[in-house]
Amino acid sequence: MQDSPPAETDEQRANASDADGDPDRTAVVVARDADQQPDTTEIERLAATAGYEVVDALTQRREEDGQYNLGRGKAEALARRVVETGADAVVFDGELSPGQYSSLTALLPDGTVVVDRHRLVLGIFESGAGDEAARLQVELARLRYELPRIRETEERTHMQRAAETGSRVVDTERRIRTVENKLDELADRAGERRAERREQGFDLVAVAGYTNAGKSTLLHRLADDLSIEGISPEHDDLDGEAAVEDRLFETLDTTTRRATIGGRRVLLTDTVGLVDGIPHDLVASFSATLDAVADSDAALLIADASDSLSAMREKLRVSLGELDDPRGELLIVLNKVDLLDDAAVERRRRAAESVAGDRATAVLAVSATEGTGIDRLRETVAGTLPTEEVRFDLPNTGETQSFLAWAHEHGRADAEYEGDRVRVRFAGRPAVVDRARSRAASIRAD
Repeated sequence: MQDSPPAETDEQRANASDADGDPDRTAVVVARDADQQPDTTEIERLAATAGYEVVDALTQRREEDGQYNLGRGKAEALARRVVETGADAVVFDGELSPGQYSSLTALLPDGTVVVDRHRLVLGIFESGAGDEAARLQVELARLRYELPRIRETEERTHMQRAAETGSRVVDTERRIRTVENKLDELADRAGERRAERREQGFDLVAVAGYTNAGKSTLLHRLADDLSIEGISPEHDDLDGEAAVEDRLFETLDTTTRRATIGGRRVLLTDTVGLVDGIPHDLVASFSATLDAVADSDAALLIADASDSLSAMREKLRVSLGELDDPRGELLIVLNKVDLLDDAAVERRRRAAESVAGDRATAVLAVSATEGTGIDRLRETVAGTLPTEEVRFDLPNTGETQSFLAWAHEHGRADAEYEGDRVRVRFAGRPAVVDRARSRAASIRAD
């Protein structure tokens, strides 16, 4: 019998139905920080992405209150603002415990939906999940998020009816194992697909970074065109349309496009944008997406250079903390430099080098919208890709011409004709060069 997702509590049903937002819904955003005055810019953008119109923002600098997250006085002020603005929801820039959620729900006007940052982001992820892997990753993240809350709820209410009704904790744990197994199977297939593409002569370059840094725009700039001709039809992740919008988490699915870089056939994969404030174990739920970075021949970590210096440093720190090192080289790409002067770009370059340390091979400055620095980026990527070169002296026969056609498809090939001989220079991935040696050795003179 198939496992089914566990039933939801009232809290989870309310959050699940409203975290994705609605074009007609309004929200007050709330941010608290113990060390500094909170900045609500990102949580407001997240709320807007989820479909809320933000009508007010409330902040507090203080230690966390166990009952309301905010202090009692500030929580009461929040309730008054909800009444004054007529807001449908309150969106917290942080994680709320089940107890805090219950206390806030009791304090706020009836019907006010309370959503914390983690649940909001999960809702956005869910709306952007298109393929099976993305949907399973979102479900796994949601289950891992809900499990400790379910466990706390059962312990707090002393639910002792497991023999009659079953335990929601056990049901959730069982479903987590089922989803993990399904994702493992998908990850194995994805790994086999990447290996197959390398055998076909493609280099794999992943594009990663903090959300809204311009990854999809850069993908459009580097890709040859919208065509995916020549790729096996079963590889449905090779999508001809990579959305370019000023929107967080435009899609959770990876988008792969063809490119020619330094004469090499490259597959560029745009991965989901990263974001701060999500527990590492939840980020780990998206490993099937992030594996594209770890298994890449080169990875581009995109940062928004138009952010303030401190914000850019923090976003780079978050991104580096969530990404495994690629099997190839890591390049940091400072995007949107058209919005800065040279001195500001240089300050950000030094800051990026400081944050990345020896993890990054180079830091490059580009403007994906205007094309500034793209040629240098291409040259740098080409220089990091695995390459081996070999030379052949072959007879000028039909077999050699077939070999040359294959070589042009799988790497860089140059041919010089001298009488009845053809001198070939071939460069490409080491595994492809080995195949070229085998093919050349089988060519016979007429």
